[in-house]
Order: sequence, then C-alpha cells, then structure tokens
Amino acid sequence: MVPPAALLQIIQKGLQYTEAEISIGDGGSERVVESLSLIDSVMPEVVDMRKKQVAEAERNRRGGGGGGRMKPEAHNGGEDDHSNHHQAVAMDAESSGGGGGGGYFPANRVTVLRGHESEVFICAWNPKTDLLASGSGDSTARIWDATDPASAGEAKKQLVLKHCISKGGLDVPSNKDVTSLDWNCDGNRLATGSYDGFARLWSTDGNLLCTLGQHKGPIFALKWNKAGTCVLSAGVDKTTIIWDAISGQAQQQFGFHTAPALDVDWKDDETFASCSTDQSIQVCRLGSDCPIKTFRGHSNEVNAIKWDPRGQLLASCSDDMTLKLWSVDRGSLVHDFKAHQKEIYTIKWSPTGYNTRNPNANLYLASASFDATVRLWDVEAGACAQVFCNHREPVYSVAFSPCGRYLASGSFDKCVHIWSIESGTLVHKYQGTGGIFEVCWNSTGDRVGASAADGTVVILDLRMM
Repeated sequence: MVPPAALLQIIQKGLQYTEAEISIGDGGSERVVESLSLIDSVMPEVVDMRKKQVAEAERNRRGGGGGGRMKPEAHNGGEDDHSNHHQAVAMDAESSGGGGGGGYFPANRVTVLRGHESEVFICAWNPKTDLLASGSGDSTARIWDATDPASAGEAKKQLVLKHCISKGGLDVPSNKDVTSLDWNCDGNRLATGSYDGFARLWSTDGNLLCTLGQHKGPIFALKWNKAGTCVLSAGVDKTTIIWDAISGQAQQQFGFHTAPALDVDWKDDETFASCSTDQSIQVCRLGSDCPIKTFRGHSNEVNAIKWDPRGQLLASCSDDMTLKLWSVDRGSLVHDFKAHQKEIYTIKWSPTGYNTRNPNANLYLASASFDATVRLWDVEAGACAQVFCNHREPVYSVAFSPCGRYLASGSFDKCVHIWSIESGTLVHKYQGTGGIFEVCWNSTGDRVGASAADGTVVILDLRMM
C-alpha cells in the first residue's frame, strides 16, 4: 500500500513537471497555461525540482503569474509571532546527544530584512564583502548591504534587481520566480537564474551586465566556475549550458539528459557534473561532444550533486532516500548510504581535509532530508557520524561554517539550527515566521543568512557569542 503522503507527492510532482514542460511551445516559445489545479485541494509535504517551495495558497493570494513548479505551503506565522519568538534569553550551554538544548538567538543578534513581496527561495553571501544576495518569487533578486546589521534593512541599503522581459518593445516584469543565484569568486559579479528561462549577470551596484537566453523554459540551477570565466546553467529543457561570462554567449549546450536537469556543479574550470529527473548523472567537459562518464544507480530523480574539495568524489542525493558517492577515476560507485527515511533534498561537503583551509580536519558530508533530520557522514569511515534530529519538518538546506566546526540547517518548521560538528550538540537556534529555504555562512564565519517562505531574509550574528 502506498502511504497517502507519498501518493500526494507523486501526484504533485507529475503536475509540476507536466506544467513546466507543456508551457514550452514549439521553437522554445512560452505558452500561457492555466495552473494545474489538482494541488489546490490538498496540503501535502512536497519535494519539487530545485529551490522549489511556493505555497499554492500563497500563489493564489498573489493573483497568479508565477512560473513553473508547484511548491509546498508557506506556513506564515505573521509579524506578531516574530516579535514573540525573539525575546532575548540567556544562551544555554551546549546540550548533549544531538538533540535539544542550545539557546535562542537574543533579539539584538537577529536582523530581519523585509522588502521581498513573496517567498525568498535562496540567499548567498558575497565571498569578499558583507553583501547578501537573495532571490524571490516576486521576480526580483536583492543585494543587501549588511556591513552594519542594524541598518541593513533600510531601503538605501538594498538594491532591487528586477527581472524583466521584453514585450512590445517594453521591459516588463517577468512575474517568474528567481530561484538560483551565485557570486563569482572575486565577488564583483552575481549570476541569477529565473523561471522565465533567462540567466542574468549583475554588478555589485545592481546594474544588469548581461542576459543569457538560450534555455527553453525555467532555469533550475546555475554556478560560476572557479576562475570566474564561465557560468553553467541547468533547465527544464533537459539541457545544461556553459556561458562565456564576458560576451554572454553560449559556449556549448549539452543535451544528454532525457528529462529536466535539476543541478550542476563544477569539477574544475572546464569539467562539470549534472543530475536530472531521469535518475542519471552526467559528467561533461567543455569541447567534448559526449559525456566523460555517466553514472546510473538511483531509482528516483537526483536532486543535488556536489564534488568534494579535491574534485575526486562526486556526491549525489535522491528522492530514493539514498546518498551515493561516485569516483570518476574508477568509474564506479564508492559508497551507497541508506539511512534517511524520506527524500534527501540537498547535500554539502565540509570545507575540511586535503586541498582546503582546514587540512587537518576530517572530511564530512552533510545531508538534509524530508524526514526532518540532518545526517553527517564520515567519508573515510563510510558511516554516519552524527544524526541531528531537532527539526520537526522537512530540512531544505545545510551549510558548513568556513572553519568546518559548525553546521547550520534550515527547515520548514521555521527554524535555523547551528550544530557543533565535534560534539553533535545544538549550539544555537532561531525560530522565524516562515519556513526556511536556505541557510548560508559569510566568508568570516560570524554571520548566518537565511531566506524564508514569508518573504523575509534573516541575518544571525554570532560575533561575541
């Protein structure tokens, strides 16, 4: 017997992909299609294809106009709840046993940034400065100047990057979600990907430098290469594209997947991996007409992929509830981790071990799952080292601190948790007013950014804590 929740997820996913694909007409033109309405009558816990959680109820409230995949309901608690959650409290000592404990962030250590008019799917710190970028369902990205957290929420401290398309000779808002963004290594360029099918490059002062348009439908992921010379994107059109960051021209389009491409990650400046709802992983190189390697083994769509710091092992996670490690040199599966009880949404490597700033620390891999847990995997031992189980709803994001000693996690229970890797204890916690889609650390490791379903972006200040 299929569990009811699992059946709802299957139905919803079918609707998501069907809606995205039928919106693409012949020759790549986009049709205006009526949203699939079966989802309207249910409130399931859902996985979608990448940074993909928008409440259908919220979508209806905004009067439609969104693009692409359906997302789970944003459980907004309202601003009144927010003030109640963040009264200053004494910080508890680290708790024991990977469970409860950890004190709430005091109010004077929390900055809530408001301005987005819809869910904020993603956020990322500039690698060189205290600029925080965010992408939202309101068809904008924003750059927040968080040099002084106390004033970061002021209008003059935020840049609004409007994602427009040309209609009748005029630039009009695309009304499509901005669900992917990435800073280049120098921190002077921001790339964004949208459900309108375009990637865009921006300067730190908010100027649109280039529009990259060759995908036929929503873009689900994009990444800069390490040199900052190319941008890689993945889309519903089953392709991945390498773009020249200077000219904005497509250098090569790869069409090896048979279903939407969900995620991409660079191995080096010319080699990358991509994953798809077709359950496969392709490793490709610029200039090559065929994949270097194809990995098959997952029994459901592959949600995310990440290369280890050395570029030797490729991690993948899937709706089949498994986490797998692949070796390109061997051309085979190295580890097949099976412990999560529901879909694994995302994974992150620790910035530790060989070829990192923390060479003497163990290398770990963190996985975030819809079973409301985060697991920490010891790659050398081939075993689970820690289970973090304080969340009550699906976990959508994890991020290691730059020193590798702490792990932040964000869940749709509206909480951000910060864990000690060494002890497995909950060190700090924050409860907001909307489900958390993304968490990220700044380059100095003293602030955590989080984006939420209620349209807020939050900065948690760990200095002096």
